[in-house]
Order: sequence, then C-alpha cells, then structure tokens
Amino acid sequence: MEREEDEIKEIEEDSKHDDANEVSTLGDEMTKLRQELVAVQEELRKAREESDKNLNKLKYLMADFDNYRKQLEKQLASKIESSKAELLLKFLSVRDDYLRGFEMAKQAKAEAVVLEGLEVILKNLDSLLKSEGVIEIETTGTPFDPNVHDAITFSYKDDVPENTVTDEIRRGYMLNNKVLRPSLVGISKKIVKNTVNDTGKIEKETES
Repeated sequence: MEREEDEIKEIEEDSKHDDANEVSTLGDEMTKLRQELVAVQEELRKAREESDKNLNKLKYLMADFDNYRKQLEKQLASKIESSKAELLLKFLSVRDDYLRGFEMAKQAKAEAVVLEGLEVILKNLDSLLKSEGVIEIETTGTPFDPNVHDAITFSYKDDVPENTVTDEIRRGYMLNNKVLRPSLVGISKKIVKNTVNDTGKIEKETES
C-alpha cells in the first residue's frame, strides 16, 4: 500500500514538473513572439516612412513635370502668336500697298467695274484680318495715347484740345489686346501767346 502511494506521489511530482516545463516553454515562446512582433512593427514603421518619402518625391516630380509642361505650352503658344503676328504684319504691308494702288486707280478715274472689283478684294482682305482678331486702333479725334499712337507731326490748333489726334498718317492695329502695329498720327498743339509782349504793346499805346 505504501508503495502504491509512493508511486502516485512520484507520478504527481513528474506531472507537476512537466507542467512547469510546459509553462516555461510557453513563456519562452510568448517572449519570442513578442520580440518578433516588435521587430515586425519596427520594420513596418520603417517601410511606411520610406513609402511616405517615395510618395513625396513622386509628388514633387509630378509637380515639376506639370510646371515644365505648362512652361512648354506657354512658350509654344507665345511662339505661335509671334509667328502669327509676323505673318499678319506682312498682310498689313500688302494692304497698305494695295490701298495706295486703289486710291491711284480712283484718281485716274478707272472704269467703274474695275474699281468695284478692287473694292471687293479690299473688303475680303479686311474680312480676313478681322477674322484673325486684327482690330483697327482709333485715331482721329481721340486723345493721344503713346501706348498705341506714334506722333510724327503736330499742328497748332485752338479749336481742339491739346494732344488730340488730328491726322492718321498710317493706320494701326491691335491683336489679342496687344499692339500689332502702332498708328502713325499727327497731334494738336495749343498756340502759345506771348503775354509779356502783348502787355508792353498795350502800355505803349496808352502812353501815345
């Protein structure tokens, strides 16, 4: 009987020892898992930081590319507008020559059918220029504006305000709110009277 009790105690002690070993092993595994989890979280944090850096770099690259694209588009548009302006200036020179020829034909009293044909061509040319956005600059009777007018002559006038455009020597034009060709004009100047001489003259007349 005592032997059986000893065996039971031995079995219980072995069982307790095994349980302790299992608990110890489980604790070691939990510690190891926690360490691995911490390591994984650290790697994830670093990966996120690297991802954020790469994303910011990509955003900067995209912004730089967008600015570069807009700059190229702006330069291209400017070049197209400049080329268009140069071409239209040539058309305006042709119109000037054509208008002079037309005026000479009228002065020479050319046949009516010829004059009508020439006038139709002039209207077509003006229509073409207008369709391209070319607008005439107002001149005669308007105040002189150095931004759109070039004054090449002047005349003394008392019946109009000073610096008023009185003559249009060459017509000017605008294109897209920019001066394509300034108008060549004549402007008015006031007659300046010498009041000192006039006063002296009056005094002499009074003395006599």
